[in-house]
Amino acid sequence: MLTRALIVVLAILNVGVALWWMLRGEPAAAPPATPTGVAQLQLLDSPSAPAAAAPAPGAASAQPAATTTALTDTTPAPPKPTAPATPEPAAPNPAPTTASVAPAVGRPTETPPAPTPPGPLQCISLGPFADRDTAMAAQGKAGELVQRSRLREVPKPGASSTYRVMMPAAASREEAQATVKRIAAAGISDYYIMAQGEDANAIALGQYRNREGAERRLAALSAAGFSARLVGGSEGSAQWWVDAALADKASPGAARQRSGAAQQRSLECAGLR
Repeated sequence: MLTRALIVVLAILNVGVALWWMLRGEPAAAPPATPTGVAQLQLLDSPSAPAAAAPAPGAASAQPAATTTALTDTTPAPPKPTAPATPEPAAPNPAPTTASVAPAVGRPTETPPAPTPPGPLQCISLGPFADRDTAMAAQGKAGELVQRSRLREVPKPGASSTYRVMMPAAASREEAQATVKRIAAAGISDYYIMAQGEDANAIALGQYRNREGAERRLAALSAAGFSARLVGGSEGSAQWWVDAALADKASPGAARQRSGAAQQRSLECAGLR
């Protein structure tokens, strides 16, 4: 039974395919391609065309009027060649104006004056002064007339005066010797232990003709940790001078008058530096 049904279905399908093949018709032929560059003719009905000319006399009146047609060229126009863009010329640099180029007329260039070289350094000694305080006051009065200065003590002519640097007397000789060992270990020389008199077992650390040298010795001992004192000297046995380097354009007479010194002496500047 199933076999018969399949045979019937196949027969129906074959009949349907045969009918579709006979009834499908011929495929429409595609119009030929129009060659490029050839004009095409197109018939246009022109309702607004002018009326046909009247027939000449004696012509048959039954002749139908001719249909007016127009030929239109539908060939696409070839593209116009595009001209290459021409770059615009750059604007020329503006010419410099006369005011910016030409130098100013009637205004000569001012040349700054060359600095005047300083004169040679001149050094003098101002004095003498009776004591250190008077010499310090004179040093301050000189003011801007001097560049740098220092105080110097000298003994008076014919006077004999010395300054000694000493450490106080120790309780015993052994204690004084122990102190001397510590002084030597600190790198200090020129010392001895006094053996007799009221200064027995005291340690002498130098003798100086002026106070300035004795004070330098005291400063060195103090920096090393030792306490010493200045002994000697007498009032009125020394003089004080102010050694100074004059400022530029300052005269020795003006410096002497300003400081109140009685004298002025020339001095080598190498000893003042």
